[in-house]
Amino acid sequence: MELPLVLLVLVSVCGGQDWIPPPFCHGKCPPFTVVGTHQDFEERLYAPAKWLTTQMGGSTISDLLAAKSRLEKVATDADTWPVLINCTNGVDLSYSYFVPANSKLIESTDPSVILHSRPEVTVYVRSYDGTPSIQKGQDNRQTLYDALIKAGKSAANTYTWAGYDSYWSITHHNEVWIEKTQ
Repeated sequence: MELPLVLLVLVSVCGGQDWIPPPFCHGKCPPFTVVGTHQDFEERLYAPAKWLTTQMGGSTISDLLAAKSRLEKVATDADTWPVLINCTNGVDLSYSYFVPANSKLIESTDPSVILHSRPEVTVYVRSYDGTPSIQKGQDNRQTLYDALIKAGKSAANTYTWAGYDSYWSITHHNEVWIEKTQ
């Protein structure tokens, strides 16, 4: 009789979830499945997810802080992870917060802040540690791109930096994502 009660408690606590985020997600990440592990990268299939996004005016720290401030005015949980910085063609930058299911957002009056749904996507991922910086992101993007070419994979020109920890954290889990192309 104790076992069914334990299972009922576990299902209640987990909400019937069948996906458990890895530790670097700190309990909240868009769900993904690892579909391939390679020597220098991982291939993941991400489920559709919602993201709160704003454009960055450039690549300086003040551009990043301004984008972060715009999102914090809408997100009720300012400690929203992961944070994404998308880079298209090396110049167009956007800053995004993951929006977990059942999150509450404040109505935005800022037209530069949008809520969008990212469809299911397969990405190649390179993980690395250390304090995040634009230069480290670019270096790791190049390392990932070189590994993809060596492995005979095709990839998009756009890349995404994903950060899972506060800048002030003692340890950092960072990733670079490049979308898989057909």
